[in-house]
Amino acid sequence: MRNLIIHTVLLAIIFLVPLSVMYAQVVVSPEGPLTSISEAVKIAEPGDTIEVHSGIYLESDILIDKKLTLTGIDNPVIDGNGEGFILIIRADSVTVSGFRLQKTGRSYIRDYAAILIERSAGVVIEDNLIDDVFFGIYLAETEGGLIRNNTVRSYDRREASSGNGIHLWNVKNPIITANTVSGMRDGIYLEFVENARISNNISSENNRYGLHYMFSDGGRYDNNTFRKNGAGVAVMYSDNVDMTNNLFENNWGGSAYGLLLKDIRNSRIEYNRFYRNTVAIYSEGTTNVEIWRNHIELNGWAVNIKSNSSRNRFTENNFIENSFDVRTDSPRNNNFFDGNYWSAYEGYDLNRDGTGDVPYRPVSLFSIIIERQPESIILMRSMFIRLLDQAERILPVLTPKTLFDENPKMQRIQ
Repeated sequence: MRNLIIHTVLLAIIFLVPLSVMYAQVVVSPEGPLTSISEAVKIAEPGDTIEVHSGIYLESDILIDKKLTLTGIDNPVIDGNGEGFILIIRADSVTVSGFRLQKTGRSYIRDYAAILIERSAGVVIEDNLIDDVFFGIYLAETEGGLIRNNTVRSYDRREASSGNGIHLWNVKNPIITANTVSGMRDGIYLEFVENARISNNISSENNRYGLHYMFSDGGRYDNNTFRKNGAGVAVMYSDNVDMTNNLFENNWGGSAYGLLLKDIRNSRIEYNRFYRNTVAIYSEGTTNVEIWRNHIELNGWAVNIKSNSSRNRFTENNFIENSFDVRTDSPRNNNFFDGNYWSAYEGYDLNRDGTGDVPYRPVSLFSIIIERQPESIILMRSMFIRLLDQAERILPVLTPKTLFDENPKMQRIQ
C-alpha cells in the first residue's frame, strides 16, 4: 500500500506539475498591466489561455500563429475601427469564444473578415457576437473546425458591397451549427468544401442566399431555418448532398426561391417544409435527386423543373394550396411523380384504399399561358381559367402527357 502511494505521488510530480507550468493563463483587462490583446498573443506560449476581461479594445489584424485559447469574460469588445481584419488565425487548435467583434474594414478587392482562419486545423469559434462587419467568419484551406453558436450580422442592403456571414473555401469536414446570420450577402457560403455538416442555424434577411453551396460534395445540411432572404438556398455543381428537416420560409420576390438546384446529382431532399416562397423548388440540370416526404405549402410555384433535369423522384410529398403545383418548359417528362398528396386533386377513391383512382396531372394549362404571357396573371382564379384547366386535364394538348402522379393520395401524408 505504501509503495502504491509513493508511486502515485511520483506520477503526479512527473506528469501534472510540468503541465501546470507549460500551460499558463495570460490576463488582459483595460485597467491591468496588460491592456492589449495583440501583446498578450505575442508573449503567450503555445497552449496558453488568454483571458480578456470586459472592455473595448481598439485593435485589428491580431495574428494568432500558435495554439491558444482566447476567452472573453463578460463580452469584451474588439473594435476593428474599420481597418482590415480583426483576428487572423494561422495555427491549429485555436479556440475563440465569448467576444463581440465589430467594424472590420470594407473593400472591393480584399475579403476583410472579423475572423480569418487560414491553413489551420481543429479551430473552434463559438459564442461570439460579430456585428457590423464586411465578412464574418472566413475559413480558407482548413481541416475540420467547429463554428458554433455565433451571431453574425451586418446592415448593408446592397449585394455588391456586402460580404458573407460564414464563408468557407477549400475546407474539409467542417461543422457549422447553431449560428444566427442576418444582413449579409450570403448567410453561409461554401465553395470547394468536402463533407460539411451544417445544422440548426438560422439564416434570415440576407441580400442574396441564406445558404450558397458551390462545388461542394458529400455534405449535409439539416434542421436549419432560411427566412426572408433574397433566395433561400442555392445548391450548385455539387454531388451527394443531403438536405433534411429544414424550413424554407417567406423567400419572396421576382427571382426568389426556397431551394434552387443547379447541376447537382445523387442527392436527397427529405422532411423539409417550404412555406410561402415564390418558387419552392427550382431544378435545372439535376439528376438522380430524391425529393421525399416534404411539406410544400402556399408557394407561388411548388416545383419549377426544367427539361434538362432527369431521373428525379418526387414521392410522398404534400402539395398544399400552392398557386401552381408543377411548372416545366418541356412537353416531355423525364422525372417521376408518385404517391404525393395534392390539395388540388379532385379525383375519387371508390375502393377506399387512400389512393385516388384517377391520375393527377399537376401541370396546369394556365401555368403555361403565364410563362408565355405573364400579364395573364390577372385572370388567375377566374371561372374561365378554371374551365380551361379542367379541359386540359381531361384531354392534354399543351401540358406534358407523361407528367402525372399515378397514385395521388387522398389525405395528407404524416
